[in-house]
Amino acid sequence: MDRVIAPNLPPAAPLAMPTRSLAKAEPSDAPAVARQFADWPWLARVLIFGGAWAVTIVGGREMYRVVSVGDITVLAWALLVLFVINFSFIALACSTAFYGFVWLLRRAKRAPAEPPRPTVKTAVLMPIYNEEPSRVFAAVEAMAEEVDALKLSAVFDFFFLSDTNNPNVWVAEERAFASLRARAPGSRFYYRRRKKNVSRKAGNIADFVMRFGAAYPQMIVLDADSLMTGEAMATLAEQMEKDQNAGIVQSLPLIVNRNTLFARTQQFAARFAGPILAAGLAAWMGRDGNYWGHNAIIRTRAFAEHCGLPNLKGKPPLGGHILSHDFVEAALMRRAGYGVYMLPTLAGSYEESPPSLIDLAARDRRWCQGNLQHSRMLAAPGLKLATRQHFVTGIMGYLASPLWMAQLLIGLAIVLQSKYVRPEYFTSQFSLFPAWPRFDYERALRLFELTIAVLIAPKALGLVWALLDSRARKASGGGLRMTISTVVEILISAAIAPIMMLIQTGSVVQILTGRDAGWSPQRRDDGTVPFAAIARRHRAHMALGVVTLFVGMLISPTLVLWMSPTILGLLLAIPLSYASGSLKIGMALRRAGLLVTPEEREPPAIVARANALAETLAAADHVEADALKALWKDERLRAIHEAYLPEAQRRARGQVEVDDAVAIAKLTDARTIEEACKWLTPKERLAVLSDRALLALLARLPADVALHAAEAANLDRPAAAAAAE
Repeated sequence: MDRVIAPNLPPAAPLAMPTRSLAKAEPSDAPAVARQFADWPWLARVLIFGGAWAVTIVGGREMYRVVSVGDITVLAWALLVLFVINFSFIALACSTAFYGFVWLLRRAKRAPAEPPRPTVKTAVLMPIYNEEPSRVFAAVEAMAEEVDALKLSAVFDFFFLSDTNNPNVWVAEERAFASLRARAPGSRFYYRRRKKNVSRKAGNIADFVMRFGAAYPQMIVLDADSLMTGEAMATLAEQMEKDQNAGIVQSLPLIVNRNTLFARTQQFAARFAGPILAAGLAAWMGRDGNYWGHNAIIRTRAFAEHCGLPNLKGKPPLGGHILSHDFVEAALMRRAGYGVYMLPTLAGSYEESPPSLIDLAARDRRWCQGNLQHSRMLAAPGLKLATRQHFVTGIMGYLASPLWMAQLLIGLAIVLQSKYVRPEYFTSQFSLFPAWPRFDYERALRLFELTIAVLIAPKALGLVWALLDSRARKASGGGLRMTISTVVEILISAAIAPIMMLIQTGSVVQILTGRDAGWSPQRRDDGTVPFAAIARRHRAHMALGVVTLFVGMLISPTLVLWMSPTILGLLLAIPLSYASGSLKIGMALRRAGLLVTPEEREPPAIVARANALAETLAAADHVEADALKALWKDERLRAIHEAYLPEAQRRARGQVEVDDAVAIAKLTDARTIEEACKWLTPKERLAVLSDRALLALLARLPADVALHAAEAANLDRPAAAAAAE
């Protein structure tokens, strides 16, 4: 057997990545770049933030008039304050969308740019954590093929950075990597697995930088569901190469490959409302931008010098490792003087989204914890004002839910007070008229209409923008279907909003009371969540809807009508959540031509290629799924696995790893491979897979179950004979 195995990693090129402090500002080493007047987006900031404040003042004044018909109580003041806080952020989104809409209309008239031709060596990093190998390796292979087609294979190297701790997935990754190298021997593919996923994705990227960063001036960071065309990657690389002051350049990923009802609504909304919001965001951010953790290019040495993340003081959830590392890395990069900005019109950047409401809630819980951690960094010295705004916006993305819930509860309390608390008709102050409790319902209705208009404005502008684009309009089924799809998406989002309000409120409460979210792998397939799991997750939400309906009917049918969107969403929480993950409903809408995007009707070449490769790889992978049995059966695979293991660290005398010791004992006692596989726990399996000596013990085990049974019978005969006597 040929045991010559190509190295799975390039030569070491270490780059120091010191931990940076958030408690003190540090001097900048960013190159001095001549600033043009256009680099300072003062006009966009004035128009966007000024417009948001103007809309907020109008809304706040209307709410004040609603509650100030009579004497303003403490509850009324609380309602007013909560309304203004929440309304200000939806007003900011609205004004951002308006500016982005105008910006995109002007941008559409520009001539296409020349094809990019980067020359600087760039690493493409694919961090993975217990992902389906066929999907991940197919995506990278498709991206590499596009790079080769552009004759840029010498510029890009591709790295699989595994933090996988599932033994079976680990060996499957190695098998997929060996197969990929066999199909594309001339390409530059590398694979590395960390024994412990310290600091999670941020630690995974940092480990690459510290081991190989000096060889790659630039790195494109992906997610496990990311996909980018060769032209998109080349454009990012060329932009970084030309702009020596750029530290991070972010693309706008569009959602693809989604089929369930919930995922299709997200895909549709992101395709049309997403670009105008991103354009407005990029306009006011300028070079004070943000980073979303994937589908972006980073200047490696600047990242190493300035973005080493500290652990926050205290224990999780608000202390310890920084979960939402991307915002903080952008903040530190910008503090160091490097530009961070977005290219909102760059085509060819894609991602996927959670397939159901339950899956979104699981991911959202982790993001909620990470964003709330940012509250501890708001006052960090040296940060740009725009950076602090990014932190505040991220925090409010989750605090808005408990504030909205508090607003509803206070409004309910005011109605209860006006109905059941005996009013003081004549106050201590002299008056010819009694002090009747009053509420301006007509003005409240107008305020409700204003709020709805501000909320749906980005979606409406996204629809108008798409209707003006003849190609997008035709590819999405025509103007009528696009309009109906927008209405359907708005209705589904409105129905789900009360459920998400309670979910996010619960997450905030859990975090503030000390419950850590952990880090679980994200489910990416289209499989429906079991109904029993959905019922358990949402039964409290549904019960709250029943209680709210009952209390509302006792108070006033008008109140029930006013709260009907919230009450209806809660009452239907279980069926809505179940339907959200339904592949059948999602595909039925697709057949009807609804919630269809141009990328779905006419898939980009790279999306089609990655999907075809994934199907081929999944169909061809019919080998042994059990990692231990796979290595035991396949000597070649075992040789590859051992070659990819890092050099064993010398163990200090007296220090014994419990899992290693138990694994040795079980392997020694086992008489067959079946026994070993049956006895070893997942952690002990990892110990075996990480140790060449234990793998040798595993390889020597026999598989003759019949012989083992005969030996056991022979051992039991004397005992049986003695019992008979």
